[in-house]
Amino acid sequence: MGKSKNYIAVDLGAESGRLILGKFDGKKIVLEEKHRFTTGGTRFNNILYWDSINFFNEIKKGLQKCNKSEIAAIAFDSWGVDFGLIDKNNHLLENPLHYRDSRTDGMMEECFKKVPREEVFEKTGVQFMQINTLFQLLWMKINQPYLLKSADCLLPIAALFSYFFSGEKAAEFTLATTTQCYDPRKNGWSNEILKNLNIPCEIMPQVVNPGTVTGKLLPFIAKELGIPQIPVIATASHDTAAAVAAVPAEGNNWAFLSSGTWSLMGCEISSPLINQEVLKNNFTNEGGVNNTFRFLKNIMGLWLVQECKRSWESQNIKLSYPDLTKQAEKAEAFFCFIDPEDTAFLKPGNMPEKIQNYCRKTNQKVPSDRGSILRCILESLAFKYRQVLKKLEEMRQRRIDVLHIVGGGIQNKLLCQLTANATKKHIIAGPIEATAIGNILIQAIATGELSSVKQAREIVRNSFELIRYEPEQTDIWEEAYKRYKNHKLKN
Repeated sequence: MGKSKNYIAVDLGAESGRLILGKFDGKKIVLEEKHRFTTGGTRFNNILYWDSINFFNEIKKGLQKCNKSEIAAIAFDSWGVDFGLIDKNNHLLENPLHYRDSRTDGMMEECFKKVPREEVFEKTGVQFMQINTLFQLLWMKINQPYLLKSADCLLPIAALFSYFFSGEKAAEFTLATTTQCYDPRKNGWSNEILKNLNIPCEIMPQVVNPGTVTGKLLPFIAKELGIPQIPVIATASHDTAAAVAAVPAEGNNWAFLSSGTWSLMGCEISSPLINQEVLKNNFTNEGGVNNTFRFLKNIMGLWLVQECKRSWESQNIKLSYPDLTKQAEKAEAFFCFIDPEDTAFLKPGNMPEKIQNYCRKTNQKVPSDRGSILRCILESLAFKYRQVLKKLEEMRQRRIDVLHIVGGGIQNKLLCQLTANATKKHIIAGPIEATAIGNILIQAIATGELSSVKQAREIVRNSFELIRYEPEQTDIWEEAYKRYKNHKLKN
């Protein structure tokens, strides 16, 4: 193969956005972070929004830093469920609402008055979380009907920014399937559910497959930044779908854990798994690459640590994540536990206090220092991973031997080791920038530089360091797991 091809991945996360240049020579991929900016929510009139105009300007700053590179293409990825509404004049009607805003409290129950829970699951195969697009739209129908009447097109976050830069409106498959508005069996929007909730079906966009070239960089942006009108590609636009595409797996008996603000644990399947057992355990079927689905469960993840850090720093205490991990390492093991999925931990707020209150309510010892609080979070996450992994094996009727952990969470080596101890599985951690890597590799497939996801995963194995963790002290962890299972709140 000739000279390297350069691809730009715009990776939008709940804590930060990054613009990453991927240099691919046909055998290895090398990443260069060109720009990073804070995302997070902006509260205005007591509603939490995403500041999309600021994100747009920050992305342009990053692109300007790439104007001396020969760029083959650009693609955007983001979290799911949130969206922007575009009117008939191609204007953004309102900044996108943030999924952690409290407006969707009670919306699932409101939905089930018109469409039973079982029917919603049967037609979408998606786990129930109050943050899902379906419940956001229902809230909007009840509280802001004028917005839906004015809307011409709904675009998930990554698709929204792809539109900002290309002018083309389309939702990529992996993002569309997270909305709980998409029927994976019919390969289209679930118009029946939308109509029953009086949500206009006509605003739902065209759905394209990952790896679709949707347009080119708009002329005025290209001119302003001094770069050509490069192709804009709908990569695996959901950040977890992109990360899973970059899992360096071999064989069939593996699962993935995408570790970041959220923890997403699951496996690849060839068709959606929709039955009563899946509904009972609140697993989900989300689109993947290469005609696959991600059968997984959302777990609260390192949001718990991020919010603790934010609370402590609000008291003018400067902390780094490595420092916090060291404090957790020194803390007493198995001092107390939380259920990471408890709704008390969903919204922003004083997370250390929330954890302490949870421990009081469950009649446990209450952690009083930062190390104990963090140790509680990390051990509880590890045990939650064990529970989810066991359910995954049961529903798939297949043993899982290897757990691949990807994403920024693998920088917390303590959590990786605790996960190996709790699950008793072989852990392979890496790469850290799995989402950006997957984004770039799907672009490489779209432009003909790679032929398959299998080949892309081989590229990952050749390009990045992978760290292995083996289970330790399994007898002690087995005893502690029994305590973890029994600590829950009594109704």
